[in-house]
Amino acid sequence: MILKMEPDAINNIDAMYREELLEYYHNPANKGTIANADIQFSDKNPLCGDSVDIYVKLEVKDRIITQMRFVGTGCVISMASAAIVSEYAEGKSIDEMQRMTREDMLGLLGLQLTPSRVKCAMLALTALKKGIVDYESKK
Repeated sequence: MILKMEPDAINNIDAMYREELLEYYHNPANKGTIANADIQFSDKNPLCGDSVDIYVKLEVKDRIITQMRFVGTGCVISMASAAIVSEYAEGKSIDEMQRMTREDMLGLLGLQLTPSRVKCAMLALTALKKGIVDYESKK
């Protein structure tokens, strides 16, 4: 069964997600640093200048993210995405996070984005994945 939504209903859902993103931007979850982080990585979107530093604490034996924090500057989408992915990552294994796709991230956001805005949405996840690779290369 295919459900069809009226344009007004779609616009209301889109507005709800935009409001949620603004809330994350103004009151970001997990903003800050972690002393003695197991993973620390900085990344930047050269197209727009958004930047993010991620900090991750692991339960090393099981490779579980116990805490993730970030600091950064950028647009609503990049900073809200950083907060959202930091909440999502806690309790997940680093292997699970490495398998996370662009579609998974966009699903967490609940919005359709233009290609240039997808880069904003992916910044923190990309930094996390690069940080995991860096962490594993040092083991």
